[in-house]
Amino acid sequence: MHWNQWYSLRSYVRSSLWIVPFVALLLYQVAIRVATAIDPLQVWVPAWPWGVSATQMVLQTIITLTLTFMVFTFGSLLVAIQIAGGQLSPRIIATTLLRDNPIRFTVGLLVFTLLFATGALARLDTTAPHVIAWISAFLGFGSIAAFLYLIDYAARLLRPVSIVWRVGEEGRAVIESVYPDPVEYLGVSARPRGKLPSPDRIIAHHGKSGIVLAVNLKALVALAQKADAVIEFLPRVGDFVGTGEPLFRLYGGAGSIDERRLRGAVAFGPERTIEQDSTFAFRIIVDIAIKALSKAINDPTTAVLAIDQLQRLLRIVGNRHLQDEGILDGSGQLRVIFRTPNWEDFVQLTFSEIRLYGAENFQIARRLRAMIENLAQTLPEHRHPALRNELELLNRAIEKLYIFPEDVALARVPDPQGLGGASAA
Repeated sequence: MHWNQWYSLRSYVRSSLWIVPFVALLLYQVAIRVATAIDPLQVWVPAWPWGVSATQMVLQTIITLTLTFMVFTFGSLLVAIQIAGGQLSPRIIATTLLRDNPIRFTVGLLVFTLLFATGALARLDTTAPHVIAWISAFLGFGSIAAFLYLIDYAARLLRPVSIVWRVGEEGRAVIESVYPDPVEYLGVSARPRGKLPSPDRIIAHHGKSGIVLAVNLKALVALAQKADAVIEFLPRVGDFVGTGEPLFRLYGGAGSIDERRLRGAVAFGPERTIEQDSTFAFRIIVDIAIKALSKAINDPTTAVLAIDQLQRLLRIVGNRHLQDEGILDGSGQLRVIFRTPNWEDFVQLTFSEIRLYGAENFQIARRLRAMIENLAQTLPEHRHPALRNELELLNRAIEKLYIFPEDVALARVPDPQGLGGASAA
């Protein structure tokens, strides 16, 4: 199995809600047999206090409660996910909610409890099995506690501040993975200079059209080093690539490179994911902000919460060494050309759409200005030109949108709360 197939399988497992309940089904098969085998020993549990009829009633109650919890949980989650996806962004469903382990493991516990209580009920005879009855009782209490916890957890999770914070945390991890070196990094530059020669081979994409999700750079470097060649990966992570479009350009000893191994180092999918896409977290948060700024929703305070996270991510990016296009092998030879977003890409993605849709709102105009001034004070000097350009565009938007001089003056006040009053003084 190629690397891209392993990657797709791993991503599917991580984002599938049914995996944990299915594992619970398998664990039940083991647990019920072990409990049945050790039940006659009765050396490590107290005697079960009720008879067969009372035990049957207890198990039936556990089954009814657990089944009710499952129906309520799935029904509520589906409605909540639809509402959150509609009001915030549909991208949060696959990237955040379906990958949430507390939700998945709580559902798994409910399934395990339902199956175990059903199995215990089927094993009732003239006497109540002590070990199985005690385990069923504890699972029943655990399911009640887990259900109450899930209701509270889901209510907190689906709040806009929780969603944007979680996406921001995932974005921070990806940025630190894609750009591991601090801004002071002084490594050998391998950025291709001048025009590249004509490629010896061009490798096109075969199979279904899709979006580039991730690339196995170590495998590409190893292939290029073995063939004494240079591999240029044409799209960036997050780009859509159609069938037959160029995927690689090969320079040097390109004839010995296996095309299947090259294609196996690239994972495709129907939609972008965060794992290697350093701008996708920005994209999701910006989507949340501009949807909150739409006339249908009109929630600028949620947009301010999104800008808070964008400021945090943009500061992290500004303090990283945005690596050169060229990737070297251990001997310092250029082996792979792999393009990643630069500082201007991140800045434009962060500001452009929010400014376009939100500059007419006092909260957004003041919060954007506060973010620009804060970043200009905390980031290195070579990051400032792009920020100054955004400040100039914001000033021009304010001059165009606001009629009264008093409104223009109010919108020009930097305020980290949007309209926080004294904090803007």
